[in-house]
Amino acid sequence: MRMYCTVFGALLKHIPWSVFDRLVDEHQGDQKVRRLSMRDQFTALLYGQLSGAVSLREIVGALESHHQAFKRSHVRPVQRSSLAEANAKRPVAVFAGLFAHLSGRLMRSARRPLSQIVRLMDATHLLRDHKLHLLYDPCVDCPLDPRIGRALSPDLTFAQTMNLEAGATYVFDLGYYDYGFWARLDKHGCRFVTRLKKNTSLRHVHRLPVERQDAQQDAQQDAQGANTILSDTIGFLPERLAASRRNPMSHAVREIVVRIETGKTLRLVTNDLDAPAHEIADLYKARWQIELLFKWIKQHLKIKHFLGTSTNAIQTQIYVALIAYVLIRLAKAAQTHIKSPLSFIRLIKTNLTHTKTIQNLLKPPQIPIKNSKQMKLNL
Repeated sequence: MRMYCTVFGALLKHIPWSVFDRLVDEHQGDQKVRRLSMRDQFTALLYGQLSGAVSLREIVGALESHHQAFKRSHVRPVQRSSLAEANAKRPVAVFAGLFAHLSGRLMRSARRPLSQIVRLMDATHLLRDHKLHLLYDPCVDCPLDPRIGRALSPDLTFAQTMNLEAGATYVFDLGYYDYGFWARLDKHGCRFVTRLKKNTSLRHVHRLPVERQDAQQDAQQDAQGANTILSDTIGFLPERLAASRRNPMSHAVREIVVRIETGKTLRLVTNDLDAPAHEIADLYKARWQIELLFKWIKQHLKIKHFLGTSTNAIQTQIYVALIAYVLIRLAKAAQTHIKSPLSFIRLIKTNLTHTKTIQNLLKPPQIPIKNSKQMKLNL
């Protein structure tokens, strides 16, 4: 009998198992393990994320029910107690390393000059008082450098420990309002775009020309969701933060005042003194893409509901959810029929246990066909 791989099995083919096994050995993930290997733990959790399972019992029952369909992909049934224990005790570093490898593969598929690299930076609150910090590349649609911390921990804690890419552009909101952090970005040759607080004074030294528009042009821009540049000025931030502390961001910065489509006025600040003002405004507008990423992950990968209560279990689930996201991106890039990311993930969820290739998600499931000798025996 010919055996067909399920859609879930086809997704697993994008996993570099040699890398996974090396990470398990490095972190001794399977040391003194008799029942559930880290590979079985990972495939069970990955299936749970993709299928939308909201409990360990649901994952265990589904894997048992589809055991025959998953046999070719070496996906085995698991016990609930063993899976819960593994989530609480197995090293999270294995999943963090696998995510870093997969996201690196996705980034390498779209190489660009450093001057064109954009990193959006933000954090989102999760259940059980946890917060997920992320960098995000909007051009490649890839999350990067995830960090998981307590909800009350300041966003700057993440920003101060991340590795900076010289020449890249970092875009962030008021959660990272710190002159020391801005000075660090400037020192490393990075461009940054963020907002100025209303009460921050700027000593203006040079006013750049802004193309004036009439009321009709303003109305057209508002209808198209475009920003309207109101002013463009080069100046210096306050020299001192307190009576005895000098501002580390001593270089000149640029303030661009824009009116967004809602009518609200924003004061943007950047260390790029040469780029067109509308480019800086568009970069800040793109920051909302990371908010859409957080919303997408919570809705489609069920990251709003945790399968365990321990910190280790929560971090494991978050990393597996991010791996699932990158895995879907890699699988979508390998096929040509489905253009919409939302349609693709919906089809993946619907067809996880069906015997078909990812290229044929829109076609009926394949049915194993017996050879002629077996057909004669049955007759």
